[in-house]
Amino acid sequence: MKLVTFEEPHYHRERLGFLWDGGTVVDANFAYARMLRNQGDDYPQRLADGLVPPDMIEFLRGGKRSMRAAQEAHEFADEYGASKLRGANEEQAVFKSSELKILAPVPRPGKIIHTAGNFREHAKEGSESGWEFPMPHWISFLKSPTAVVGQGAQVVLPRYTKMLDHEIELAIVIGKKSKLLTKKSAPEAIAGYTIFNDITARDIQREEMKSGLLNFGKNLDTFALFGPCFVPKEDIGDVNNLKIECRVNGDPRQVSNTNHLSVPIPEIVAHYSWVTLYPGDIITTGTISGVAAFRKEPEKYFLKPGDVLESEIENIGVLRNYIVADVAGA
Repeated sequence: MKLVTFEEPHYHRERLGFLWDGGTVVDANFAYARMLRNQGDDYPQRLADGLVPPDMIEFLRGGKRSMRAAQEAHEFADEYGASKLRGANEEQAVFKSSELKILAPVPRPGKIIHTAGNFREHAKEGSESGWEFPMPHWISFLKSPTAVVGQGAQVVLPRYTKMLDHEIELAIVIGKKSKLLTKKSAPEAIAGYTIFNDITARDIQREEMKSGLLNFGKNLDTFALFGPCFVPKEDIGDVNNLKIECRVNGDPRQVSNTNHLSVPIPEIVAHYSWVTLYPGDIITTGTISGVAAFRKEPEKYFLKPGDVLESEIENIGVLRNYIVADVAGA
């Protein structure tokens, strides 16, 4: 099961959907309501709104009960025939993804905790390239939720940077309010996973890090890419063995595997749970080697207007974004 947040085309409301094979999106809330109606429930839509709400964060707050209901709705849609499914009140429940705006799975996360240094290959390439700042374990910073964009969105190259870089990562989606977790209890807080690309203005980052900061170089508008979907942990397969690849115009720039993580995912979540984690919060694992800044001739590899950026992780999908110039600076 792959879940998306999409903007439905009639009233432009955000809705929770299943991403179906063949480029189809099925409204999860309407699918569950139709299932209940077929089972003879007198108030199917009311119950569907409670168990499979159209808002992703509200859905995550429903915990295991909502996740089971979504799985039931997914199985029902598969058996019923997703292409002909309608809601309990005959609402349109099936859309072509090409006709929709697919948003980030959690369009407005409460917080995004970004971690670095957990793929030691990235730290090694930084050291070998002469990057002037050390990269130990547990470097962390917050990404701004206002920087979030999703599938197909444009990434704006600000007029005040010439060093726009990519950092593909696996993102952990929190599903349960939690605090002071242990490595053993941390998996209970994890709802699932998605793809994250931490866009970075390296020249701004360099200036900030002279004072020990990581702020605007990581947080300008459109600098937090994630999607295209959210995959529940039950459906991800072996999260410790997923292929990762970031491409620019079809050219593989970052290629690795989650089995190169030096810190296990439960330990990452537990480490940051000294602050209360809430459903819909995002924690990233850190990026892999291959970023532009650490190459021998980095100026050839920084992102430029017209570039197509593809971020792919096995069992999740491909997050595709487009680099554009800052119109205000034209």
